[in-house]
Amino acid sequence: MASAEQPLPYVPRTNSISAFVEAPSSGGHRRSPSTVPTSKFAADMSQPPPRPARSPLPHGFNAADMDRISDSNDKDKIASTGTGPSSQHSSLSAPPPKVRHDPSLRRAHKPRSQYPRSSTESHVEYILVASFDIDRGPIMEHQYPVAITGDEHMLAELMLPDQAHVRNQDWTVFFLHKDSSQEEDDAERQAKESRRARRRRRRDREKGIIHESDDEEDGDEDLDDDDDWDDDMSTDTEPEGGEGPPLVYVLNLVNTKQDKTVKRGAVVKAMAICTRHPFLHIYKPLLLLALEEYFKSPVPETLSMLFNAVNEMDLSLMPKLSLLERHLLQASDNKDLFVEKFERMIQARISEETAEDVADQPFDASRSPPKRPGIFRSGTKSYIETHTGAYAVPRDTHEFESKVMYKGIPIPIKVPVAVMPETVGDFSLIKLIQNFSDSHAKSPQTFPLHPHLTTNGPTTHPIIVLVNALLTQKRVIFLGHNMPSGEVAEAVLAACALVSGGLLRGFTRHAFPYTDLTKIDDLLNVPGFIAGVTNPTFEHHPEWWDLLCDIPSGKMKISSKIESAPITEGLVYFQQQNPAYANFINGASASSGSGSSSSNSAGSQTGDLTGDAAFMADILRFIANRSGERVVRAKWREWVLKFTRIAAAFEETVFGASALYIGSDGDEGGSRGNGMAAMGHGYVWADEATKAKELAGNVTRIEGWRNTRSYYSFIQDVAQSYTVRPLKGLDLAHMHDRLRTQKLTPQQSREIFEAFYNYVWSYDEICLLLSVAPESHAGLFYIALGLFHKDRDVRIKTAELLDRIAEHEAGQHWWRSLSRFEKLAYVRIKKEVEQEGKMGREGGVVSPIDSKRVS
Repeated sequence: MASAEQPLPYVPRTNSISAFVEAPSSGGHRRSPSTVPTSKFAADMSQPPPRPARSPLPHGFNAADMDRISDSNDKDKIASTGTGPSSQHSSLSAPPPKVRHDPSLRRAHKPRSQYPRSSTESHVEYILVASFDIDRGPIMEHQYPVAITGDEHMLAELMLPDQAHVRNQDWTVFFLHKDSSQEEDDAERQAKESRRARRRRRRDREKGIIHESDDEEDGDEDLDDDDDWDDDMSTDTEPEGGEGPPLVYVLNLVNTKQDKTVKRGAVVKAMAICTRHPFLHIYKPLLLLALEEYFKSPVPETLSMLFNAVNEMDLSLMPKLSLLERHLLQASDNKDLFVEKFERMIQARISEETAEDVADQPFDASRSPPKRPGIFRSGTKSYIETHTGAYAVPRDTHEFESKVMYKGIPIPIKVPVAVMPETVGDFSLIKLIQNFSDSHAKSPQTFPLHPHLTTNGPTTHPIIVLVNALLTQKRVIFLGHNMPSGEVAEAVLAACALVSGGLLRGFTRHAFPYTDLTKIDDLLNVPGFIAGVTNPTFEHHPEWWDLLCDIPSGKMKISSKIESAPITEGLVYFQQQNPAYANFINGASASSGSGSSSSNSAGSQTGDLTGDAAFMADILRFIANRSGERVVRAKWREWVLKFTRIAAAFEETVFGASALYIGSDGDEGGSRGNGMAAMGHGYVWADEATKAKELAGNVTRIEGWRNTRSYYSFIQDVAQSYTVRPLKGLDLAHMHDRLRTQKLTPQQSREIFEAFYNYVWSYDEICLLLSVAPESHAGLFYIALGLFHKDRDVRIKTAELLDRIAEHEAGQHWWRSLSRFEKLAYVRIKKEVEQEGKMGREGGVVSPIDSKRVS
C-alpha cells in the first residue's frame, strides 16, 4: 500500500451519496444498497425503475459519526466532487415541474477561465518611471511600451507625492480615466458578435438544423476556444456599469536613495504599473525588485523585462465565478468552497496536453498509454516532494496561486478569485473602523446635526457618519498630515469598499486615493469626490469639503459650509402618511444623542431607530474577537443590502412602487407565476410598528441617497440582474426572513417550505437560496426547521430539499454545518420514508402519501 507521501494517480471523487440511511443492526451488518428498495414511489411497475434515492449522508453512516467531516490524511490528495452530471433532486421527490426537464439545469456550469489563454488582454498595460529634478521638478523619464495619453507632468506629480524625499519608501495609488479608441471598441464588438454567431450555429447543428453558411465557415471547428468567453446573457453574467470604460489602476512605488554627489543629497525615483485589474496589490513584490534594478540600470530594457514578466503570468486555470458564486465565496471562510471548479479546469488542461502529446507521436500499439500527471493540494507534503510540473489546487480557494518569473526568480503571486465591484487593491476595513472607533470610545465626539449624516443624533458613530456622507454623495477628504501617502490612499480605498458592500457603484470612479493642492481646481469640479491628501491646508478650507476625516487623530469634522438638506416630496409624504412618527424624523436625532455612547447596545425604541448603534457594537465585538477581515466585510455587505431593501420598502410605502424592485411579470407561466408573486417580497419586520419606526429613522438618509450616482447605478444593476436572475418572481430573502423574524402559523410556514421545495431545483437556484442563508447567519438552520413541522408532508419535502442542497458544490458545505439535532431529524425522516415505501411495495399497495405524490 502506497504511503500518503508518495504521489498517487489522481482518482476523482464523485459526489454520490447513499441510497438510504440505516443504522447498523445488532450483528453489525448493513444491507447493500442494491438490495434496498430504491424508491417508495414504485407503484406503477410499467415505468422505468427509478434511480436510487440520494442522501447527504455517506453509505453506512452512523449517527455518532455525523459531525465527522473528513480524514485529515486526505488533504494531500484532492478528491474531485461533482465531476459528472448529477441530479439536484431525490428520487423520493414528486415529479418535478415540466420546466425542470432539462438535465443541464441540474448540474454546475462548465467552468471557464477568468483570463483564458486565447485572450489578447495584457495584465499590465503600461509601466512608468518618474524622477525628481532639482531644477525642473517632477519629470517623466520613461513610459513603456508606448507613451500613455494625458499630461505627463501631472502623472509625474502624482507619482512623486509631497514629502516623498523624507522617506526611504512610499506607495501611492491613483486612477486614470483612459478612453478606449473607436477602433478597439469596434473590433471587440465584432469579435463578440462572431463568437455568438458561431456558438448559435453549433447549437443549431446539435439540433439538426443546417445553415447555408456552415460550409463557408472555417472557424467553427475551433468553437471549444469560445467556451472560455461569456458573451451571452446567462447567470454567469453580471451587471456592467454604464459609466464609461474601465479605469486604469496605477500602483506606484517611490524610493529615495541617499547620494552625496547630487545637489540635494538624494535621488528620488518612482515606478508605476498601470493595469485594468483591480487587484493591483499583487504586483508590489515585483515593483520592489524592478525599481531596485532600475536604480542600477536606468534603461528601457529594465522596464521591458518587467513588462514581459508580468504579462506572461498564467491565470488561465483560475475559474470564472458567477455573481452568486462570488457572493457565496466572499461571505464564507471555507477554504474548500468551489474547489471542484479548480479540479475540473486542471483535469481539462491535463486532457488537452495528453491529447496533444499523443497526436505528436507516431502510433505504436505496444506502447502503454502515457501516465497522467497528478493533481495535488498546494503546500502539502506530496506537492512539495513531487516534481515542479505537477498541477496544484490552491490551499485556499479564495486565492489563486500563480508565479511570475523575474530574472529567473519565481515570485509567488496570489490573485483573489472573487473580486466585487468597488474593491480595489489591498486594504483593511478593520484598520479603518478601529482608527475612528477607538478615538470615539475614549472621548465621544459630538457632531453638529445634519439630517443626512447624523441619523442617530449628535453622537452618531463616526463610521456611520462616514457611510452616510458617502451614500448621500458628500465631498469627503481623508487627511493624513505627516503620514505616508500610501496609508492615506488605503483609507480612501477602504471607505469606497465599505459603503459599496460589493453592491453599490459610483465611488471608486470618483475617488482620488492621493492628490495634492496643485489639483484642487480639478477636484472641486467632481461632485461627491472621495480624496486622500497629506497637506494640512485642506483642513483650513471647509468650503472645499463636507466631511473631513483626520486619520492621525481619529476624528471627523462636518464642514460649517455644508449645504443643508432639502425638504423632499418623499419626506413630506411619509410625514403625512405617518403623523405619529413625524417627531421622530425631526427631533428623535437630538433626543437619541442625549444619552451616553455606552448605550450602543440594542438601544431604546426612540434612541436607535436605525439600529446602527447596535450594528456598530456587533462589528466592534467581532473585531475584538479576531473574527477576521472577511467576516467584517460580509457584515458590511449585509448592512448595505439591508439599507437598499429598506429603501425599496420606503418607496413602496410612500409612492406605491419602487424602482429598486422588479416583481414577477407573469413570465413564469400561469398559476406558477401567480403563486410565486403571492409569496410576498421585500424586507421583513416583526410587526408594522417596528417597520414604521425603522423607516422613520432612515427616511432622511434614504431621501439623500435617492438623488445620487450610486442610486441610479443601482437601479440599472437591478434591471440588468433581473434578466439573468433565477426565480424572477420569487423573493427567497423575503421568505427566509419571515421564517427567521416572524411568528408564523403552521399554514404560513407550510407555504414557505413548499415554495422552497417546488421552485429551488437548479444549480443557480440553489446558489440563490444559499446566498440568503449565509453560513455566518445560521446557514440552513431556519430552512431545516421544516424537518420539525407538524405536517408530515412538509417534513418529507424539507428532507428532499436538503438532498438537493447536499449534492450542490457549495451546498454540501452548508449541509455539514447543520447541527446534530437537525441531522438526527433528517435521518429519522429518511428512515420512516424508506420503511413506509418498503411496506407499501411488499403489500402491493401505495400509501396515501405515495398516491398523493404520484398524482
